[in-house]
Amino acid sequence: VQLQAYGGGLLQAGDSLRLSCAASGRGFSSYALGWFRQAPGKEREFVAGINWSGGSTYYADSVKGRFTISRDNAKNTMYLQMNSLKPEDTAVYYCAADPTGWASSEYKYQYWGQGTQVTVSS
Repeated sequence: VQLQAYGGGLLQAGDSLRLSCAASGRGFSSYALGWFRQAPGKEREFVAGINWSGGSTYYADSVKGRFTISRDNAKNTMYLQMNSLKPEDTAVYYCAADPTGWASSEYKYQYWGQGTQVTVSS
């Protein structure tokens, strides 16, 4: 599976943005998916995860209530709707996929897309 994240940009605090992660290759609809982010000088951290069907979602406490993860298996695409953005959300955002199930640990994920930069100014 090849993943490509896109949709990042430069925004102001309080803005909204939707990231997308398009997948090619077989098996996408059976994979657990996740969004991670890495801010300058910091380690990559879990943001949100979703199981293969979209029926279960998981969020980091820092984004809970502001971000929504979803997927459209017919389009081989995952989304991250980000509302009420804060400067601390500034990071490179990565999408990831794994055939064995959801997890919050980046080491669990087998496939990764390139990152997309999200910059939020105050």
